Amino acid sequence: MRELQINGVVPIIPTPFSSDDRPDWASLKRLLNFAVGAGVSAVCLPAYASEFYKLSDEERRDVSHEAIRLMDGRLPVLTQVNHPSADYVARTAHELEKAGASGISVAVPRLFVLPERDLLRYFDRILNAITIPLLIQDFNPGGATISADFIRTLRQNHEHFRYVKLEEPLMSEKVRAILDATSGEVGVLEGWGGIYMLELIRAGICGIMPGLAISDVLQIVWNKTRDGDVDGAFTLFQSVLPQITYSLQNMEFYHHAEKALLVKRGILSQAIVREATLTLSTDDLAHIEFLNRQIVEALQRFGLQVRPCCDTSTVEKGSMLAMNKSPNLN
Repeated sequence: MRELQINGVVPIIPTPFSSDDRPDWASLKRLLNFAVGAGVSAVCLPAYASEFYKLSDEERRDVSHEAIRLMDGRLPVLTQVNHPSADYVARTAHELEKAGASGISVAVPRLFVLPERDLLRYFDRILNAITIPLLIQDFNPGGATISADFIRTLRQNHEHFRYVKLEEPLMSEKVRAILDATSGEVGVLEGWGGIYMLELIRAGICGIMPGLAISDVLQIVWNKTRDGDVDGAFTLFQSVLPQITYSLQNMEFYHHAEKALLVKRGILSQAIVREATLTLSTDDLAHIEFLNRQIVEALQRFGLQVRPCCDTSTVEKGSMLAMNKSPNLN
């Protein structure tokens, strides 16, 4: 097990499927190898961007256990367990800790509205079942997310509550409030593809949780921003931002765009999205291809790898994109 210390990108690993609609372990290995070569802080699965809600309970466990086995300590694996039953999450999280997970991620149960006093009880039960770090994801479009007071109270009761992932606009003030309330002991990550990362790095976030396909690029953007080269970071960031914003107009749409880009970069062999899913129009498909081609051309322009080799031996030799490589932005 690798200790979870987040400083940068934590990509969500998509679930690859074979033509018979089963999780594809050989392709999962390639996805994880790419993440290692991208120099990211950790990986997370099975989350929303992993199509977790289409996986059976058994498949979710299998994906988590297989990822831990395949990663073999090269990067921390943050396993996500989403369920409205606190008992189910607690038991599953305990099992994953024993299997070697570096941390547990749990989405706030939002099927029905629950006040924070009841959410505290829910997360208290989960935290009592594990000793590794917990990350809470709160995705609640158009509604309130957990407060700084909630986060401070939970942290006071459980030192291994370490991270919170928020996905909302105008976040900088809330980031600062959480850091103030917890004396910086709870790190804040931005989700939603990292759209607001340039602003929020200055506000104090410890990381972002985007898709995998451009995680190597976003890690360089992160490094440049943290090193004070905001102009250089922006130059690189603007080359991928149109694809991020277009793909995130709908979660099912995102799966198609993300997997198509992974195929374009030679990391996946086929872009299979599990049913039920959207049927994309010819215009949708054409624009996804156009945006993905722009990313490929940008990678070539900046001297970055378009089709990184994802064989384990190559990754371990460090021949993929290094975390601190500085691309030519001229």
